[in-house]
Amino acid sequence: MKPRTLVGTALAVLLGPVAAIAASQSPADLPAGVYSLDKKHASITAKVLHMGVSLYTSRFDTLDASFTYDPAHPADARVKASVEATSMDVNAPYGRKFADEFLDATNHPAITFVSTAITPSPDGRTGAMTGDLTLRGVTHPETFNVTFVGVGHGLFGGTITGFSAVTTIKRSDFGSTFLLNLVGDDVSIDIEAEFDRR
Repeated sequence: MKPRTLVGTALAVLLGPVAAIAASQSPADLPAGVYSLDKKHASITAKVLHMGVSLYTSRFDTLDASFTYDPAHPADARVKASVEATSMDVNAPYGRKFADEFLDATNHPAITFVSTAITPSPDGRTGAMTGDLTLRGVTHPETFNVTFVGVGHGLFGGTITGFSAVTTIKRSDFGSTFLLNLVGDDVSIDIEAEFDRR
């Protein structure tokens, strides 16, 4: 085999997977189906004002989610998500203690969200997702601002897609008043989620 041909073959082998996973940022390319969260490529973080001087950040290590989607009726998409309150991680040994003090995690280990309405923007790249958030055993309607990140092919086939979502809730709406004089009431939530089509 000539060196030039050998190099071309090697490039084709190396670049082939890259072409296979090329992603699109157009929601029009998202196919219908049921999607499950890729837990290794997802995160949820929460920030709250600490003593009026800094934003204290925590994350949750155990979460799950799924959604159904029909490109002919994007507003009919439905999302379900759950987070284990006991998996609260504050990068310190007292994270589990905080989970009980702020989230009553022992008595209410599951934080859940079920969407009730989705309003996409005209181009489908952003939208508002309203649903029932249950925290500490209290259910309250909340709205997330959602951004479509992209859709593509997984390394081993199948369709993968990703979204970002943000919202701000008041923890007192859910009965969380521990240290309310030192720790803010407003909690900003930031979600990054990648999904696999089943």
